[in-house]
Amino acid sequence: MHSTLSFSQATTVPTTNYAFHSQSPINLRFCGLRREAFGISILTRSSSGRVRLSTRGRSKRTSASTGNNGTPPKSFDYDLIIIGAGVGGHGAALHAVEKGLKTAIIEGDVVGGTCVNRGCVPSKALLAVSGRMRELQSEHHMKALGLQVSAAGYDRQGVADHANNLASKIRSNLTNSMKALGVDILTGFGTIVGPQKVKYGKVGFTDNVVTAKDIIIATGSVPFVPKGIEVDGKTVITSDHALKLEFVPDWIAIVGSGYIGLEFSDVYTALGSEVTFIEALDQLMPGFDPEISKLAQRVLINPRKIDYHTGVFATKITPARDGKPVIVELTDAKTKEHKDTLEVDAALIATGRAPFTYGLGLENINVVTQRGFVPVDERMRVIDANGNLVPHLYCIGDANGKMMLAHAASAQGISVVEQVTGRDHVLNHLSVPAACFTHPEISMVGLTEPQAREKAEKEGFEISVAKTSFKANTKALAENEGEGLAKLIYRPDNGEILGVHIFGLHAADLIHEASNAVALGTRIQDIRFAVHAHPTLSEVLDELFKSAKVEREALEALKVG
Repeated sequence: MHSTLSFSQATTVPTTNYAFHSQSPINLRFCGLRREAFGISILTRSSSGRVRLSTRGRSKRTSASTGNNGTPPKSFDYDLIIIGAGVGGHGAALHAVEKGLKTAIIEGDVVGGTCVNRGCVPSKALLAVSGRMRELQSEHHMKALGLQVSAAGYDRQGVADHANNLASKIRSNLTNSMKALGVDILTGFGTIVGPQKVKYGKVGFTDNVVTAKDIIIATGSVPFVPKGIEVDGKTVITSDHALKLEFVPDWIAIVGSGYIGLEFSDVYTALGSEVTFIEALDQLMPGFDPEISKLAQRVLINPRKIDYHTGVFATKITPARDGKPVIVELTDAKTKEHKDTLEVDAALIATGRAPFTYGLGLENINVVTQRGFVPVDERMRVIDANGNLVPHLYCIGDANGKMMLAHAASAQGISVVEQVTGRDHVLNHLSVPAACFTHPEISMVGLTEPQAREKAEKEGFEISVAKTSFKANTKALAENEGEGLAKLIYRPDNGEILGVHIFGLHAADLIHEASNAVALGTRIQDIRFAVHAHPTLSEVLDELFKSAKVEREALEALKVG
C-alpha cells in the first residue's frame, strides 16, 4: 500500500559520543528480514578490511558484546527501546547492536509481527504452491516444454502446514538472532508514560517501567474492516484468517483488488475456487501504473475463473449461518443506491490495513494521531499536537503510514539508528521497491506515469517513456513465459529515472537494479553501460535502459565528466 510522500532538504543532526566497534557485520538482507533470520552464517569485516565467517554457535564476539549488549548511559536503563518486534523493529534492533547501543525490544504478541506471522512470509508459501499448481495444470505450457503430467492435486492441510511451518521457522530464527546479539526481549504491551519512559506488562500482572535515551515506535498494523462487514473468522475473513487456509471455498468474494486481494485471487483460483472481485473505484488494481494494470488484468484476471464489480461498495456482509450462504450487499459508489446482492461461500476482506497505535500512551506526550497514524517528519521523528518534534521519540513502519511495506519499515528503522548514533540519514521512499507476487509477478519503484506527468507539469520539465517486452528475452522464451512488459519513466534532459514498472516472470527480483539506481542517483546515461549476463531475465532491464533516448546535452556532460 502506498501513501503520498513528502520530502524536505536534510538538516544536520547533532553528533553524540558513541563507541563504534571496529568489527561489524556486513549487512545482508532478505526482503526486509536480516540474514540472521534464516540461520545463515554472518560475514564480518575486521578493522584491517579482512572478511571472515562466523556462525551463531561459534562466534564469541559480535559488534556489541553478547554478554553486556553495549554500555548504557548511567541515567537510563537502555540506549534504545523499540516497541514492537516486527520486521521494522527487528531490523532496527540488530543495527542498533551493531552500533554499540544497549537495546531492548518490547513485544506483546509474537516476534515477527504481521510480516512473519500473518503477511509476507506465510502468503509467499501459499503463492509458491499456487505457482506450481498453475504450471502443472497448464496442459499447453507443459506440452510446449515436451512434458507430460498426470492430473495435479493438492492436500489442503499439507499446504496450510507449509505456510505455518515457514512462519514458525522464521519467527524462531528472528528471536534467536536477537538473543544471540544480546538484545533484551521484554514481553508485554508497551505504553509510553512520559519522555524517554515506557511501561510494559501482561494483563493481570504488575507493569514494569524502563527508561531509554531514545524510543522507536514500531507497532505495525492490523487488517482494516469497513463498517457493515461482520467478520466471523470462518466464512467472512481477513488476510489473517485466510493464511491459515482452513478451507477452500467453491466461490469467494474478495473485497479490494490491491496487493492483498490480487495475491489471494492467485492462490484461490489455482486451488480451484471461483473469485469475484468487489472494487470501490472504477477500475481494478487502482494502485498500479495504469498500463501495467491493463496488461495484468488481461493475464491475471480475464483468463481465470474471476469476475468483478467495480464502482461499488460492499456495504453489508453477513457470514454464512443456519444453512444460508454469505450475503454481500453492493451499493453504487456514486449514487449510494443498492445495486446488487451476492450469495457466496466466503468473503475475504482485503481493503487495506490500519495502524495499530491504540494504547501506546501518546496522549501522555501530547501526540495526536491522524487517522490512527503517528505523525512524523522525514527523519521519522514524532511530531506532537503543536507541530513540535518530540525529543528522542521516533516512529517507523505501518504505524506512521509513510509506506506500508515490511522492508520500508526495516529501512526506516535503520535510518533512525543512524541518526541516534550521530550520522544524519534521510530515507528516499521513492527508491523503495514494491512487488505483488502473483503469477506472473508485478513490481515497481518510483512514480507511475500519471504521477510523473503531474510532477513534470508542476515543475516544468518533460518526461519520456521506454518499454521492452519479455517476448524478446531469450531466458523468458526458454521458460515459455514470454508474457510481460518493463516500463521506464524518465527525464530525457538529464537521464533521471522517475519510475520503473515490471510485469512478468520474476519481476519482484528484477526491480532491484532499478531501485538501487534510484537510491544511488544513477542516471540512464551511466547505467546503460552496465553488463548483464546472457541469457538472463536481467537483460529485460538492460534493453529497457538502452532503449531510452537521452538528450545530447546529457550525454555530452557524461563525456566531460
